[in-house]
Amino acid sequence: MLILCTNDDGYRATGLKVLADAARPHGEVEIIAPDREQSACSHSLTMHNPLRAHRHDENTRFVDGTPTDCVALAVGALLEQRPDVVLSGVNHGPNMGEDVLYSGTVAGAMEATILGIPAVAFSYTGRDPEAIPAFGPLLSTLIPKLISQGDFPAETLLNVNLPAIDPSEVKGVRVTRLGRRVYSDSLSRRTDPAGRDYYWIGGGGVEWRQEEGTDFWAVNEGYISVTPLHLDLTNYKLLEQVEQWDLNP
Repeated sequence: MLILCTNDDGYRATGLKVLADAARPHGEVEIIAPDREQSACSHSLTMHNPLRAHRHDENTRFVDGTPTDCVALAVGALLEQRPDVVLSGVNHGPNMGEDVLYSGTVAGAMEATILGIPAVAFSYTGRDPEAIPAFGPLLSTLIPKLISQGDFPAETLLNVNLPAIDPSEVKGVRVTRLGRRVYSDSLSRRTDPAGRDYYWIGGGGVEWRQEEGTDFWAVNEGYISVTPLHLDLTNYKLLEQVEQWDLNP
């Protein structure tokens, strides 16, 4: 089995090394990841600049682009054969609720899904990346259970979030739905030394809805959260209602 590993924190990231090491007992691992941090780049694809790939070591290459670029180049040009599965992460921070729409880590897995390759995105919900290596043995046990399903769902990726606790305290795995969160004061207006305004996105507080069955609820209760994400974003419940609107010119 050929396993492609990528991320959005860059090819030197701790989480990526942990994920690749955990995957190696289960197949041949190739790492193709961004040359620098690409957090919150979502599914951005580089179309107006050339992309270059460089080899770091025998099994690692880095690309001057996004996680989506990395997967597209890996499948279309860099690998001698099509990967059997793509693993993205382990992200340095959570990817729950609406965060999946911004996450480069999730986007790397989503690009693989678009290309018809089973994919899993992994994130650690704590703030200290140096805590991720302790999850190595647990990940090595979990990975084959996720990727060895003979009927891996079509057009679907799995989004995994690890709780910010000692791995020995993890209670198990919960299959969840996306939670909801509200950011506060996430946009700051400041003034530079020349007296000109500039703006900074991020750094505010976040509040999560504590609904049972959500990804946030699971990790908050000490479980690993596994959320199936589907490519089809259609709200089927509203199709008939919207059809009743007078939309014709």
